[in-house]
Amino acid sequence: MGDGWRDTRQRPLINFLVYCPKGVTFIKSVDASDIYTNAENLCNLFAEIVELIGPANVIHLVTDNAPNYKASGRLLVERYPTLHWSPCAAHCINLILEDIGKLPDVEELANRASRVTIFAYNHKWSLNYLRKRVGWREIIRPGETRFATTFIALQSLYQRRDDLQAMVIDQDFKQFLKTQKGKTVKQVVLDEFFWNSCLIIVRMMAPIIRLLRVCDADEKPSLAYVYEGMYRAKLGIKKLCKNKKELYKPYTTLISGRWDRMLRHDLHAAAYYLNPAFMYEQDTFSTKSEVMRGMLNVIDKQNVSGSTKTKMVGQLNYYRERELGFSGSMALMCSKTTRPGN
Repeated sequence: MGDGWRDTRQRPLINFLVYCPKGVTFIKSVDASDIYTNAENLCNLFAEIVELIGPANVIHLVTDNAPNYKASGRLLVERYPTLHWSPCAAHCINLILEDIGKLPDVEELANRASRVTIFAYNHKWSLNYLRKRVGWREIIRPGETRFATTFIALQSLYQRRDDLQAMVIDQDFKQFLKTQKGKTVKQVVLDEFFWNSCLIIVRMMAPIIRLLRVCDADEKPSLAYVYEGMYRAKLGIKKLCKNKKELYKPYTTLISGRWDRMLRHDLHAAAYYLNPAFMYEQDTFSTKSEVMRGMLNVIDKQNVSGSTKTKMVGQLNYYRERELGFSGSMALMCSKTTRPGN
């Protein structure tokens, strides 16, 4: 993984890390000031890292999604045909959340929620009232750069609905009804349509935010969960919208646009296929042809003989049908609990 960032002097640095089933290992940090704008030079830098680790040991390179990194990734794959490249999944998911947050209905919902939160924290009486409520927990406020926090903040506000409604019908709240802000806050807090909309959008975004947390975590490689996360997110949105195309289409179009244009890769489909926790969930496992096609394309890229590739394809049948070693009681028991790669 090539993790690009800038230090306090605004120098473009790249941290190189290796992800494997045993954990994460830091390799080196490089000042890329003189090369980061040139795809060929970046490719040469990535090639140095590949040679350091060993081409046979490198399966997948993950970098930023900037045009120079995308171009260097394509050049690197041409140089090492068995290697796969893709942009950072967490970055792509954040962009999906940003896109959805800009939908007019979602943006208006977030703005109304923000007015309530700002009012509650900007007035001494309201803040004291809420903090005296049994079981009160602070409302999470949206961050400026982490787009998931918009939806986490909506969830946080929804969970405090009863406290906020009790506040605006309290006799002492009448002092704020002399102002437009106070009237607006009461109207929002007592609006059931507002709360229902919050609940729906929170439920829609929950699978995407869960996937973002998996991709952002350092404890385990996330590759085996990306395809399933995106697939399940779209299915969940359609279900919440009762399969009414006019309702779910604005959301699924944005998700598919980023997924298809930026992130989707044969390796994601293959990792999904090879994750037994998903493969053996027959009711929910994707039957799309792209899954098997991605798996076969990954096998085809392997630097092995044709007969070995044929054998690998044959073993996929044993795996899919739970035959031979895949049918044992231990294999069946561990298929749900053991991480892929272990």
